[in-house]
Amino acid sequence: MDCCSPGDSPFDRQFDARHAAEKLRAYRQNGPAGLTRALIEALAAGGVDGQTVLDIGGGVGAVHHELLRSGAAAAVDVDASHAYLSVAREEAARQGHADRARYLAGDFVSLAEHVDSADLVALDRVICCYADMAALVARSAALARHRYGVVYLRDTWVGRLGVMLENTWLRLSRSPFRTYIHRTAEVDTILATNGLVKVLHRTTLIWQLVLYERPAT
Repeated sequence: MDCCSPGDSPFDRQFDARHAAEKLRAYRQNGPAGLTRALIEALAAGGVDGQTVLDIGGGVGAVHHELLRSGAAAAVDVDASHAYLSVAREEAARQGHADRARYLAGDFVSLAEHVDSADLVALDRVICCYADMAALVARSAALARHRYGVVYLRDTWVGRLGVMLENTWLRLSRSPFRTYIHRTAEVDTILATNGLVKVLHRTTLIWQLVLYERPAT
């Protein structure tokens, strides 16, 4: 289910084969780092045996690889970067769980109707890569049966300055890719509307990790 051919999208151009190879090498050497590790631990709290994972914009697949290694039953990775999907598949084979991982290439918002719900949904540094935050968050939240974890930029003057400088550089280099800052309150509202409750919020100077859960019925 591709939204476009390899190399055609802004995501393919920004997250190309060289970028993906560098990230994979770092993951293999050091494992998941910083808030990515914290996100995995938050999603896995209490155990993940038999649970399913939806990793949106999964990059090299650090989140779903670690959760599968911890006992998750299956994972789906949806990514608009074909290079990232390629290395994520490669790593799944290397770690021995390729038979439990499924990979979809394309824009998640466009593909959402073809994606099954999952116990655990993760968006690690994805919201800040997407202009239509409301559609991305609403459609992904609707698929979360238990936990929903995100890492994205904080709406602070430091973050806004960084995004302005990065987007200026992207324009000068003629890249169609852009970075976005979205208000935390707006993200929270969409998730609350979809029945999810915030249970964890951690911040660094630039980033924030937020975990939500769907109350048991």
